[in-house]
Amino acid sequence: MYSSNPPTIVWVANRETLVSDRFISELKVVDGNLVLLNESKLPIWSTNVTSTASLNSAIAVILDDGNLVLRDGLNSFEPIWQSFDHPTNTLLPGAKFNYNKRTNKSQLLTSWKSTDDPGVGLFSLELHPFRMMVISKWNRSQQYWDTGSWDSLVIRAYYKYTYQTNENESYFTYYAYNPSTISRFIMNVAGQLQLQIWSASTKEWNFLSAQPETQCKVYALCGAFGTCRQTRLPFCNCLTGFMPRSESEWNQSDFSGGCVRKSNFVCGRNMEKPDFLMIKVTSLPPNSFVAVKSNGKCRTTCLNNCSCNAYSFVGNNCSIWDGELLNLSEDNANGKTLYVKAMF
Repeated sequence: MYSSNPPTIVWVANRETLVSDRFISELKVVDGNLVLLNESKLPIWSTNVTSTASLNSAIAVILDDGNLVLRDGLNSFEPIWQSFDHPTNTLLPGAKFNYNKRTNKSQLLTSWKSTDDPGVGLFSLELHPFRMMVISKWNRSQQYWDTGSWDSLVIRAYYKYTYQTNENESYFTYYAYNPSTISRFIMNVAGQLQLQIWSASTKEWNFLSAQPETQCKVYALCGAFGTCRQTRLPFCNCLTGFMPRSESEWNQSDFSGGCVRKSNFVCGRNMEKPDFLMIKVTSLPPNSFVAVKSNGKCRTTCLNNCSCNAYSFVGNNCSIWDGELLNLSEDNANGKTLYVKAMF
């Protein structure tokens, strides 16, 4: 939790293995490690360090900056383990966000699966291994945003920040000029990195910046066969002839599951031949392959190909998509034309 009222969750130990009864479950120090026991008293999470402390002297403390630390209560105030080294979706002031040059691994801020599920979501933030910037990725693979420069990440009027590099690591740290300011960087469930400040008067988080600035620039925000339009709420909508894969998740603004066809066609049966839905998109989806060089043949090729889901004919080139269509951002005025196979 964080020192807002009501409390805000900024770190979760057991993201993928939740407890069933939080009143019976127990967090305790066992043999020099901090261990979470479930309602059956079975360990489901541990700091898992080889402690240099006496097995009986290790203690766990939450510091004023929000850092949960495990340390030797008798001999040292240096942490044996600390939550700041294992961030979930939030970076707090004073925490180092680093790239380890020895292990070639970057710390990650990863979104929750939904507003109610702290499991690891699809969107992540990491420090670039070679350049002085941070980058956002979808599914740990597709980059969709980067800072370009540190000035686009933070607002100097409120914060001071540093970027340090040495033979062991590179890292980014930030602090509020006003130490009483309660703030956080968060990778939210919709894939935006937000810098937020807590308002004591309204008892809510207000964001100073969000990156990418527009929600539809987040890669695959609306999942497969979902389209994003910045001028409407919610941002995501299923293509005509499609419906949410999970209605309950969609109603909770979790669009990552995308959409599926309302009626599936049976390949090879002429009586169930599909048609094509024309849409205009900011950019064509990835992972296409080029086929014939005729608009008519392009349509026929996709129509007769059981695995083809869409086609586009631009500049005398026919592009075919045979997988799920991702990253469809609508642009009816200046967009590129895409024909999606569907049943109506």
